[in-house]
Amino acid sequence: MKYVLCFSFLFLLSNTIQAQNVAVFDNYLSLKEEILSDKNTIYVVNFWATWCGPCVKELPHFEQLNSENKNIKVVLVSLDFKNTLESKLKPFLKKKSIKSEVVLLTDTDYNSWLPQVDKEWSGSIPATLIIKNGQQFFAEKIFSSYTELNEYVNKFTN
Repeated sequence: MKYVLCFSFLFLLSNTIQAQNVAVFDNYLSLKEEILSDKNTIYVVNFWATWCGPCVKELPHFEQLNSENKNIKVVLVSLDFKNTLESKLKPFLKKKSIKSEVVLLTDTDYNSWLPQVDKEWSGSIPATLIIKNGQQFFAEKIFSSYTELNEYVNKFTN
């Protein structure tokens, strides 16, 4: 009986440990200041949501980029609804074994922050932002392969 309880406790503990910690930001400026402000870091920022099929389809490419390119920092900015953080977003991240940093942006005043990312951004996702040395490079598209994403990132980061 002791072994069953011990095993059950370890199983529950391991599930808790593997859960992704997700910082929640109510506005883009706070996210930018807290997460994307290191001038010595090259950021690859992907805007996505669990309800966006093309976004979910390209996530493995960003995960591969995160694991293979140590010169950049991948940040996945979820645009899911705040009330789905525990019920949908975190379980999704766990199920997909997402290792990249994930943050939740709940700012619904899109007209105020979309132009800060890119003046031409219509707001559709997926969308990707590269930040290097204070410069921003933006793509409002889906990357259909890791090779395509990697070539795009290398174009601006090498």
